[in-house]
Amino acid sequence: MVTTASVVSVLLGSLWLAGCTEPAGSGTGESSAPAAPPTLKPSRVPAAVAGAACELLDYGTLEQTLGVSFEVAAGGEKDSTQTCVLQIAGAPAPDLTLAVTPSNADPAVFRKTVKPKGATELTGLGKAGYRLAVAAAPDAGRGPGVEIGWLSATKRILVLRCTLPVEAPTEEVDALAGKLVDLAKQLEQMPA
Repeated sequence: MVTTASVVSVLLGSLWLAGCTEPAGSGTGESSAPAAPPTLKPSRVPAAVAGAACELLDYGTLEQTLGVSFEVAAGGEKDSTQTCVLQIAGAPAPDLTLAVTPSNADPAVFRKTVKPKGATELTGLGKAGYRLAVAAAPDAGRGPGVEIGWLSATKRILVLRCTLPVEAPTEEVDALAGKLVDLAKQLEQMPA
């Protein structure tokens, strides 16, 4: 008499044996492990969807230029200044902010009123520019960073600021400055 238990035993035994046999044509006598399923990375909504200054930023470009893969963006506007903040989900740093304000200022006014105290002159970017070291804020979970500000040839003042994780070494901060300047030059080429 065939019982349900015996049918299940035969099926389980067949499945077990099938899992222990070598694939057809392998000829090695060894069983092959099943291929791991592909890892799926959640898709990111483009930064530009956040609006405001985020419309000027692209995750792929930022990853190539800065070496950071940001995941979330938030844009805002107050008066005539548009802003964008980019972060990695769940982490206070690294983060990147961009502020864009229309301006009719000339280079002398920019240097006198916009360039922060302690900033160094930055040449080769827009009509006038500066570089500023940003102090770490360990209590907020952010390490040191760099700020690049410039008076654009397109009558805008742009300010890029990026902070790194608390444990970031000095060499990484120094390299960040050059990368931010490269990003600023790309933004300078974009139409207003």
